[in-house]
Amino acid sequence: MDDPTTVSNQRNQSAPETPRLNLPARMSDSSVYLENLPSRTMHINRLINSNYNSSPSRTVYSDRFIPSRSGSNFALFDISNSPTSAEGKEDGSGTYNSLLRAALFGPDTPDKKDSLGSPACRNIFRYKTETKRSLHSLSPFGLDESVPGIIHSPVKAPRKVPRSPYKVLDAPALQDDFYLNLVDWSSNNVLAVGLGNCVYLWNACSSKVTKLCDLGIDDSVCSVGWAQRGTHLAVGTSNGKVQIWDASRCRRIRTMEGHRLRVGALAWSSSLLSSGSRDKSILQRDIRAQDDFASKLSGHKSEVCGLKWSYDNRELASGGNDNKLFVWNQHSTQPVLKYCDHTAAVKAIAWSPHLHGLLASGGGTADRCIRFWNTTTNAHLSCMDTGSQVCNLVWSKNVNELVSTHGYSQNQIIVWRYPTMSKLATLTGHTYRVLYLAISPDGQTIVTGAGDETLRFWNVFPSPKSQVNDTCGNTDSEIGASSLGRTTIR
Repeated sequence: MDDPTTVSNQRNQSAPETPRLNLPARMSDSSVYLENLPSRTMHINRLINSNYNSSPSRTVYSDRFIPSRSGSNFALFDISNSPTSAEGKEDGSGTYNSLLRAALFGPDTPDKKDSLGSPACRNIFRYKTETKRSLHSLSPFGLDESVPGIIHSPVKAPRKVPRSPYKVLDAPALQDDFYLNLVDWSSNNVLAVGLGNCVYLWNACSSKVTKLCDLGIDDSVCSVGWAQRGTHLAVGTSNGKVQIWDASRCRRIRTMEGHRLRVGALAWSSSLLSSGSRDKSILQRDIRAQDDFASKLSGHKSEVCGLKWSYDNRELASGGNDNKLFVWNQHSTQPVLKYCDHTAAVKAIAWSPHLHGLLASGGGTADRCIRFWNTTTNAHLSCMDTGSQVCNLVWSKNVNELVSTHGYSQNQIIVWRYPTMSKLATLTGHTYRVLYLAISPDGQTIVTGAGDETLRFWNVFPSPKSQVNDTCGNTDSEIGASSLGRTTIR
């Protein structure tokens, strides 16, 4: 059991075998290892030699992290750093980056490296004023109009409204009374104005002034209203009567009674005339019939000071000194809609010519608000506090805008854009409350009247998209442009 040969064989079997080289019998393993030792030593020396240049396509990794500072910008912190790369070596992508930067951000945008390296940009937390650029500046094509397929739409400048009237008429004895309606503009381009106990007509084409009627010392004019065709004028008097005049022949057609007190509001719907009075009632009159009135509308508890028919002649809106806004239909004697949100007299009423059932109303001194209603759904849409008494409202038929005139305390005229109710212009010039408002038949010009006994003409709305000849026979409608200046209406 203690045989040394057996023990040797067992040790050889238990120990792992070392791989051997298949060499000739006269060559040993030790000679091979000794012969390769000098070449291995030279290879290691070449790897650690500082003058050795590695292949540019391969990256040599070491056993510890050594940061590369070649991309650092030491000029930010006033630290000098010796360049590691040879100068004059041009980067192949530099030209492309410069062209791309100029296309995206403009030709004047400095290179990032140049701007950071400049002495003025040493503070890396320096704030920079941001300039607004258009969307075209972000296009890689810039503003080159020659690029096919790119359409550049011009930026639309906001419309400018002249801040001063182009014409002023003196109107002696124009009353300073909130509840009256003494100015109206016909479809034939003739302006009717009630001054004291007389009615005057001013032709906007020729600037000719005509005295239509004189009611005498015992009566006075409280309201005027043109029929839709523009030849017949209704005149409401302080004695509660309504006169119908043929303006083309300056002849009175008839006088209708029915009211006990003054008639301050008139509204036409074809041959039907509605009149509102201080006696709290509204009378519906058919001028073709022999009777003075066909029906009586009751509902207001105070003077009726505002009346307007809708553009389809189906609904009548009335406002009163009882702070109420009522809506009537063609056959009702009681209001079908009642709005009680205003806290002052409702004189200013206007129907939208652009949306069916859209109604605007304005309140007096204690209210100062313009409210919008949808009479189709019986909904209160919005409210705008104007800051002063709302005397009149009129909607433009050319664009979705409206004008309001005001009294206490600013006496201004405001042009609004609907539905945002942003102010396009605020016009001043009247020294008293702007109690009267009318719009020209072409929808571009308004005339305002005040207790300062002046009528002022303003160009506030743009022309229609399809320009047609105006009532004066001109292609470009310029109401009264042939007689600029200040004259007297009588």
